[in-house]
Amino acid sequence: MASSIKRAKIISNNLAYLFCIALSVFVLLPMWIAVMGGFKSMGQLIANPLGLPVPFEVHQYTDLLVGKVGTFWRSLGNSALIAFGTVGLTLVACVLASFALARIRFRLNKLMSGYFMLGLLFPLAVAILPLYLQIRTLGLLDKYAGVILPQVAFQLPMIILLMRGFFEAVPQDLEDACAIDGYGPVGFLLHMVLPLSTPILATTAVITLVASWNNFFLPLLVFNEPGRFTLPMGVMNFQGQHASQWNLILGYLSLAMVPAVILFIAAQRYIVAGLTGGAVKG
Repeated sequence: MASSIKRAKIISNNLAYLFCIALSVFVLLPMWIAVMGGFKSMGQLIANPLGLPVPFEVHQYTDLLVGKVGTFWRSLGNSALIAFGTVGLTLVACVLASFALARIRFRLNKLMSGYFMLGLLFPLAVAILPLYLQIRTLGLLDKYAGVILPQVAFQLPMIILLMRGFFEAVPQDLEDACAIDGYGPVGFLLHMVLPLSTPILATTAVITLVASWNNFFLPLLVFNEPGRFTLPMGVMNFQGQHASQWNLILGYLSLAMVPAVILFIAAQRYIVAGLTGGAVKG
């Protein structure tokens, strides 16, 4: 009996390993083709898309990095400006709203919580027409605020849901101690709650940053001027301008992936710790 259980466990583990290996190959193979394709000539890319380039041709990447071809750095700067602006406004708004809902008791507390959670039911695609009309009415077309403000609005429900669980988990004794020391709700938030909430603040900042960085639909709706294109839009625009030069396009795609990959690797532990912590504390 014990041997059969052990055998079944070994088979199960082997199947899990095989699945992870197959999934890794499925994810990494397109990245390999893109990165290596940027080092190849068109002839090499067509003849051997999966192999190593012989010889390595680095001029595709250098031309992109020095600005000889495309507008990589401008698009990167636009994405960074929008992403960090979105993160800053989202954290300020969500910290204040979450703290009020979690620690301040008032008559409409549950109603307001439900109102924010309703936002989870409305994806961007559903609201795209009224959103565009509102952006146009406010004169925010071709302006960074026309992307930042809607992104903040659509991040509010999820971030408030995560933060509220953390803020509710702060012991009441700490709030009482702050009150004895003369701190009101704002002092309690600044001196006690925020220092204890570093994991969820880092998690929500990373989630918002990645969502903004990868957003394509909203900048496409707002921006018509190429000088304001974000990195995903820059990829689209560059592909349209160099449709026959796939090695150059793959090089641009590879460079566009680098910031997002570095960001995710650096912040992965914060994402996992923050989400699992929120699940337990909420």
